[in-house]
This record gives sequence, C-alpha cells and structure tokens, in this order.
Amino acid sequence: MASQTRQRMMHLGAFVHESGQHVAAWRHPEAHYHAGTSFADMVDTAQLAERGKFDFLFLADTAAVNLQGSADARRRMGKVVKFEPMTILSALAPLTKHLGFVATSTTTFNEPYTLARQFASLDQINGGRSAWNLVTSNNEQDALNYSRTEHMSHADRYERAIEFAEVVLGLWDSWDEDAFIRDKESGVFYDTDKMHVLNHKGKHFQVRGPLNVACSPQGRPVLVQAGASGTGRDVAARLAEIVFTAATTFEQAKEFYTDVMARLPRFGRTQAEVKVMPGFYPVVAATQSEAQEKYDYLQSLIQKPVGISILEHTIGVHHLDKLPLDGPVPEMPDTNGPLSRQRLLLEQAKRDKLTFWELCLANAGPRGHALSIGTPTQVADEMEHWFKDGACDGFNVMPAYQPGSLLDFVDMVIPELQRRGLFRTEYEGTTLRENLGLPRPVNRHHLDRMSGAAQ
Repeated sequence: MASQTRQRMMHLGAFVHESGQHVAAWRHPEAHYHAGTSFADMVDTAQLAERGKFDFLFLADTAAVNLQGSADARRRMGKVVKFEPMTILSALAPLTKHLGFVATSTTTFNEPYTLARQFASLDQINGGRSAWNLVTSNNEQDALNYSRTEHMSHADRYERAIEFAEVVLGLWDSWDEDAFIRDKESGVFYDTDKMHVLNHKGKHFQVRGPLNVACSPQGRPVLVQAGASGTGRDVAARLAEIVFTAATTFEQAKEFYTDVMARLPRFGRTQAEVKVMPGFYPVVAATQSEAQEKYDYLQSLIQKPVGISILEHTIGVHHLDKLPLDGPVPEMPDTNGPLSRQRLLLEQAKRDKLTFWELCLANAGPRGHALSIGTPTQVADEMEHWFKDGACDGFNVMPAYQPGSLLDFVDMVIPELQRRGLFRTEYEGTTLRENLGLPRPVNRHHLDRMSGAAQ
C-alpha cells in the first residue's frame, strides 16, 4: 500500500513581552505586573506554552530604557525592565523538555565570536532547542549604550549583519559531530582532522576560530530573522530558517510570503528550509461579544501619553504629541529606525482612514501585526485561511496580557486547531529543528569535500 502524504502542519511560536503584548497589559487586574523581575512568572509562561505544544517561546529584546518623550508618558510605561534573553532562557531550559527557545540578539552591538559561543552553549544546555533571532537593532537609543553617538544607517546595519551571520554560521561548523573521541585508554581526546578553523577576514570582522564549544545537538541553532524592507527580505531569503514578519491583512502577508519564497533560489535555497511565521494577536472568548468586551477593556486602559509614546517608539518618529488627536495622520519621511513597521502602520492609517489617536489605539496592542477578535472557531478560521491559502507556515502568537491571553489561546484555540488536523497533539522530536520539520544542516566543510570529490 502506498504511504499517505503527511498533512502539512501549522507551526506556532509564543512571542511574549514582559506583562504582555498590549502596552497597558500591566494594568489588567490579572496580569503578571512583576514581569521582568519575577522568574516564577517566566516559568509559568514557558510551561504553559509547552502544555500548548508550541514550537518555541520567543523573547524580543532591546538594550535601552526609553528616555524620550515626556516624563509623564515614561512613568506610565509598563515595559521598562526585562530579563536578558540568554540568561533567562538558560534558566528555563531544565524546567522544560520540548519547547524551543528563541533569543533576540543584535548584530549591531555584539561580536560574532561571543554570540556564536553563547548560542552554542545554550543549545548544549537545552539539548538542541535554541534559535537566534538576528536583528540589526532598530531602536536608536541602543546605540547610546554602546559607545556610539548615533545609530548606524539602515544600509550599513544590514551590510554588517550579513557578514556577522556568515561568521557565526562558520563558527558553528567548527567541529564535526564525532570529533570528540574521549578515549581514556589511548589518551586521545579529539580528532584534529574533525576540527575546522574559520580564518575569516572581511570588511567588518576578523575571526580566526575555531569555536570552543562542541557541535550542536541539532547541527546548529535555528536562525530567525525579522525584516520586511527589500533588504530585509533578501537577508531572510539568504539566511533565515524562520522568518518573523508583520502584516495587518491577508493580502499583505501573502505578498510577503510569495516574494520571500521567490527569492530563495537566488541563494541556492528551497522552501523546505524556511518557515514564514507572521505575528498574530488573538483576543478569544466563548462568544464574539465576550471577546469584543475583552478587547475593549484592554483598550480602555490605554492612557493618552502612553498611546502616543508607544507609536513614536514603534515607527521611530518623535514629537508626535504635538499632533491633534482627532486630526489626520500626516505624511512622514522614512526613519533610520524601524522602517518597515513605520511604512506598514502609515499604510494602515491611510487605508482605514484613521485619525491620529485611532492609529495610536490600533498600534497599542498588535503594533502592526494581525488582529483577530472572536470565538475559538472564528480565530481558527482566520488562521486556517492564512495558512492554507499561501500567506504563512504558522504564526508567532502574541498574547495581549500574561498569563490570561496565552491561557485562553492554549485552552480554546489550540484544541480547535488540533481537531482540524492543523496542529500537533504531541511533539515530533527532541530538537527544535525536528519539531519545525527543518533539515539538519550539513557542515560546510563536508559540503566542500563533497563538491571537490564530484569534480
């Protein structure tokens, strides 16, 4: 009997901010308002995500406290302190068994050797469940904490990022899987022929190597990239295995998905090597009216200075508090910060004819990502449409507040997706690559030998 083709499954990440994605999440009566200082809250979140069979827990990061805008706006912000991602994910590793961990780490203010070593170590600690979210740091204030007087230009950041990633990937290929013999009788610890020295010399970096951490249990950590500009899409097609993107409509998501997939052959890659997972902000309840009430209640907690300040941060444009709240959203020049997100939100304002304050409200939760308000069936319907009709391979789910919104999704939407055969009921493997269905990478030195033998 011919074997049946396995049904394509949706992949899900839990993308969590301190107390939640919503800017006023910390004010919700049931929210984790000590997030960023409570390890117990992070343990609860990770174990809840694993109970829901999520592929991974995804931590965003920034290396600066926002000092722009009025003191009144700043003192009302709930997203000020946070755990450093590598530290907290190392602590969570032994408290989970299957959940993957995505840590955000910038190429703009790091060194490739240090970052490669950190992620390789994390991958050893958690048994091959880690991923690096490669970013170029779109927060201009980060630069001031790293001996810079101003942020690097958009183009320069991406040029550095590409070389940075190539160095990291090269360092992760420093050792063959079977390099370490550890034979006590003979006294031979490792095979020198299975160690590979990088000797990278480029425009931005000079790194000899090899890395002093052994080969990852999954070959190497999974590489994640988020960027929707033309340059960002090329970086995604060239390097990323998970592409995190933002879209407010199905049409935007489908255009992005189609475009990134079309770019892959230029870099010698196939669709099997890449998963596109846009952000998804669900507000779910047993009935439509209850879901709307949940959404409206969170929106009612937004204070005007905070709503304006978070829009400034999201689109990288300052002094928006001078604009009339009920007036139109003006044209704005491109920023040197989060360029693609700025264009996305300004397009949304124009398309939906939003006033300035309406744009602030629309941004306060999803921040340019897809918003879905409804019953488990309605939310699952929207996810299924995007997944089956060519807009994504899954989603990065963004709970509005913690833990309630993630709990709602795990207890109501996950079972509906499972009932439809769209999402796993058990983890497929022990590593993040296995659960994502991504191929195990072949060490570049083996590829070089194979290509040489074939000539």
